[in-house]
Amino acid sequence: MDKLRRVLSGRDENEELGLTAQVLDASTLSFSTRVKWFFICFASGVLCSILGSAFLFMPKNGLKLFGVFYTLGNISALASTCFLMGPLKQLKRMFEPTRLIATCVMLLCLILTLCAVFWWKKNGLAIIFCILQFLAMTWYSISYIPFARDAVMKCFTTCLS
Repeated sequence: MDKLRRVLSGRDENEELGLTAQVLDASTLSFSTRVKWFFICFASGVLCSILGSAFLFMPKNGLKLFGVFYTLGNISALASTCFLMGPLKQLKRMFEPTRLIATCVMLLCLILTLCAVFWWKKNGLAIIFCILQFLAMTWYSISYIPFARDAVMKCFTTCLS
């Protein structure tokens, strides 16, 4: 009955908004809530990465735990930025032409790390993919800082020549 009154009075808010639309609408969270969840998600990602690094020195399944926790940490840190700008905007910015290669390499390394740990059971390959994961995530992250990639490239070319 209340819904009928709202419709007839012209006050019908779109209550039938789907879950996907609600999740993709970043404006539903206040700025302080977004910042809090960004820090929570980012801190949990850093914690997972640190735990993964600690598991690296465990004797039996340490390498598996390292790969899993390090990958989960990177995924959590990457997902934390969704709270700041919203998931749809985050995805659009991830796949901009300037970040496309870094994003694809980073996502591929996340998947290949888990494949190397669980299906292929190749520890050395898992370590290589974790290193590539770190490098791709770093390159992706500095793409948000103006002229940072150019500065890094210039630094490396100067050091190598």
